[in-house]
This record gives sequence, structure tokens and C-alpha cells, in this order.
Amino acid sequence: MYAGMKVYYQVVITTCANAQQAQAIAHALVEESLAACVNIVPQIQSVYLWQGSVQSDTEYLLVIKSSADKFAAIESRIKVLHSYELPEIIAVPIIDGSVDYLAWLGAPGT
Repeated sequence: MYAGMKVYYQVVITTCANAQQAQAIAHALVEESLAACVNIVPQIQSVYLWQGSVQSDTEYLLVIKSSADKFAAIESRIKVLHSYELPEIIAVPIIDGSVDYLAWLGAPGT
């Protein structure tokens, strides 16, 4: 929760090793009505600490827009489809936005 307020919508972020995996996850989430929209941002450069050493990889960023009550299902689906041992799965609350857009996030496919 965001400072005690009810969060209805979220952006979930994950990264993927390649375009094929990014496409597979994005399509699964939208087709299964877990997300209204998934943006695929190609070829970002990630620098991170993993098992004691600094790593640098080219990845694909997924920006997943959905209602907040679907986080557990999104997390579960990403874990099934993802190749990483520990995929990044972070939810960021949407605390305000266009009323029409937020309504659409709550009812994907309309």
C-alpha cells in the first residue's frame, strides 16, 4: 500500500534475456487478461551485482500495466515463463492517471 491508500492499478517491471522471451511473456500476460498492455523496450544495458561480481548484459525491459489485484498471478506467470534463476519482478503503484485509461487498465480488452 502507498502511505495507507488503496492502490487499484500498477506497473510491473521485469527484464528478459532476449526478444523471444520478452514477446512470449508479453503475449501470455495480455492473452490471459493479466495485463491490459505490455511495452517491450528493446536492448537496454543492465549493470548489476550477481553472486559477488559485477555483470553487464543487454536485456529487454517489459513495462506491464495492470490492476493491482493481479500481481500474484502476474508474478507466478512470469516465473513459469522466465529463464532467469531470479527474475526481476517489481510492482510500482499507479496513484493517479487519466480516468479513462485507468478504467481500461481495470478491464483489459475493452
